[in-house]
Amino acid sequence: MGDMAMCDTITNKLSEAFTPVSLRVIDESHLHEGHAGHRPSGETHFRVYIVSDAFKGKGRLERHRLINAALSAELLGSVHALAIHAQAPGEG
Repeated sequence: MGDMAMCDTITNKLSEAFTPVSLRVIDESHLHEGHAGHRPSGETHFRVYIVSDAFKGKGRLERHRLINAALSAELLGSVHALAIHAQAPGEG
């Protein structure tokens, strides 16, 4: 994967998959020190705020499935937890 931070990888993959109106990926790994899945290197726990037309007419579970599918490689690898806030434009 090179030197690209996991935050950037997640941002890039979600941008390609969903062409979001807005997207914020926050590394919250430091909040989980001592918890299961935490590693000293961090980059294990992320929170995603995404707004995309791709989520129009889809329920919360379906939105999460789409995002998890887009990030399947990362979730099988080093990413331990992903908190997802997915909306369509105009929701909120």
